[in-house]
Amino acid sequence: MSSSEAKFTENPAGRLAAMAGTGEVDVVILGAGINGAGLFRDLCAQGVSCLIVDKADFGSGTSAAPSRLIHGGLKYLETGEFGLVAQSTLERNLLLKNAPHYVSPLPTVIPIFSWSKGMLAALRTLFGSTSAPRSRGAILIKIGLMIYDFYGSRNQVMPRHRMVGRRQALSGMPALNPSIVATGTYYDAKISHPERLVLELILDGRQANAASASANYTALVKSADGVLTFQPENGAAFSVRPKLVVNAAGPWIDDVNELLGAPSKMIGGTKGSHVLLKHDELVKSLAGRMLYFEADDGRICLIYDYLGLALVGSTDIKADNPDAVRCEPDEVEYLLDSVRTLLPGMAFERDQIVYAYSGIRPLPASDASLPGLISRDHSAPVTEPDRNRPFAVISLVGGKWTTFRGFAEEVADTVLGRLQRSRKVTTQAMPIGGGRDFPTNAAARAGWLALARSKTGAEERRLDALLSRYGTRATQIATHGSGDEGRLPDSESYSKSEIDYIVRNEFVEHLADIVMRRSTLAISGSLTGRDLQAIAAIAGQALGWSAGRLAREVEAAIVELEDRNLMRLG
Repeated sequence: MSSSEAKFTENPAGRLAAMAGTGEVDVVILGAGINGAGLFRDLCAQGVSCLIVDKADFGSGTSAAPSRLIHGGLKYLETGEFGLVAQSTLERNLLLKNAPHYVSPLPTVIPIFSWSKGMLAALRTLFGSTSAPRSRGAILIKIGLMIYDFYGSRNQVMPRHRMVGRRQALSGMPALNPSIVATGTYYDAKISHPERLVLELILDGRQANAASASANYTALVKSADGVLTFQPENGAAFSVRPKLVVNAAGPWIDDVNELLGAPSKMIGGTKGSHVLLKHDELVKSLAGRMLYFEADDGRICLIYDYLGLALVGSTDIKADNPDAVRCEPDEVEYLLDSVRTLLPGMAFERDQIVYAYSGIRPLPASDASLPGLISRDHSAPVTEPDRNRPFAVISLVGGKWTTFRGFAEEVADTVLGRLQRSRKVTTQAMPIGGGRDFPTNAAARAGWLALARSKTGAEERRLDALLSRYGTRATQIATHGSGDEGRLPDSESYSKSEIDYIVRNEFVEHLADIVMRRSTLAISGSLTGRDLQAIAAIAGQALGWSAGRLAREVEAAIVELEDRNLMRLG
C-alpha cells in the first residue's frame, strides 16, 4: 500500500487515552482551523508530540467560511503589504502543486471603468491614508498586475496577466456593464473542499506521528498548575501537562487566553458573508472565469462558478461575536445589488439563493476606520510563562487561508527552538492528503483510473468522481464495504458506502459534520430531506445512535441549514 492509500481506522479515543494516561505532551494546539491544522501537521512531521483540540468540529469556524480562493492578495498591493503578497503568491503556487486534488487555477477578470482614476488615492493609501481608492483605473490596475506577476514568478505554474479593450472584452463576456473601458485578466486559484483540506492536514499529522492526537467537540474547561483539563461533548474529561500551548482559536483567541491565564486584546475581527446562486445563465457566461470587481462603495467583490453555482462575495463588516454570525438580509441585498450593477442584463433575486454562509475573519485589533484596511498579515505573539502558568502561550493572530503553510512553518520553527529541537523536514514540497501522487493531466488521470479499476473492480465513472472528491485516497473509499453499495435516494453521485466510510474514519460526531464539512451536499444545494434522513440512518447505525438521538440530529441539522445558511431542503 502506498502512503497515499494509508488507512485511518484506529480508535481516535485510543491516542487520547494514552496521552492522558502519561499526562505529558510537548505541544497543545487549541483550535483546529486551517492555521492550527497546518501547524499540527508540521510539528508532527518534526517528531513533536501534539494534541490538537477544537470545541466544535475540525474546520467549522472561520476556516469554513472563506471565499474559497487560494490567492496572492492583489488588493494588498494598495496598502503596501508587499511582503504578504510575495508570501501569498508563493504559497498559492505551492498549493497548486501540493493539493492539486482540491486547488486549481482560476482565470480572473477585472472589469475596468476608467483609464486613470484612483492614482492619487492609491498613493495616499500606500502612505498610510485611511481611505482606499473608490475607483481603480486601467493604468493603476496595469501597474498592479505587473507587480503581481513579478511576485508570482517563484514556482510559477500559471500564465501572466493580459489586458484587452472594451470591444474585445464585451465580445468575450457580453453580459458585462457596457460602461467598461477595458478588462484585465490574471490567474489565481480556487479550492473546492476547504473543510476537507483541514481534515486531511490533521490526518496527515496523525499518520506522521503516532504520539500525537486530535479531538473535536472537546472544550478546554480548566487551566491550573500547568495542567489543561478538557471535557469532550460525549465522554469523560481528561487532562494533559503541555510544555507549550499554541492558541489557534481564531476569533475566540482572547476568550481562550483569558481561560489560560494570559488575558489579551489581540483580535478585532470583521464579518464576511457569501451567497451561492442557482443561475445557469450566469455560470455559462462566466465560462470558468472569476469576475473580480468593485462594488459602488469601493469594496472588492467577486463572482465565480463553484460546483455549478455562482458564488458571490463578500461583505466586510466589523463584528466580534463569532458564535452568532450569519448572513443578514442587508448583506444579501448588498451582494445582489453589486452584481446587478455589474451585469445589468441579468436578473438577480433572493429566490435564486440556495445557500449562504458567513464567518469572522480573526484580524488583529485595529482602529482603522475601514475594515478593508485592516492588515491580513499574520503574527504569533508569545506570552511568556509566569508563576501561575509554567508554559508559554503562542497566539496565532490574523493570517489568511492561502498562507497557512508558511505561517505554520514560522511558528513551528519558534516552537522547535523553544523545545531545543531542530527541523527534520520541510513542508514546502510536502503533498497534502489525497494530493499525493495525484494525476495532474488527462493522460495521467486515465492511467490512474485504469490501474485503480483493476485494483478495486469499481466502475471508472465512480472512481473518477471519487478522485475529484478525495484525491488518491479514492481507492480506499471505493473498496470500503458497508453492506449497501446503493446511492442515496436523491443524490446522483454520493453512495451509502461512501457515507459509511466518512462516518467511521473521519471523526464524525454530528449529522451536520457529514453534510456541511465532509461532503459538499449542503453547500452545493443538492441535499434533500430524504438524503438527510438516509445519511442520518447510516451514521446512527455506525455510531450507535438511539432513535431519539437520531431524531435530534436531523432536527438540529435542518435548523442550522435553514436558519444560518438560508437553505431550503428539497
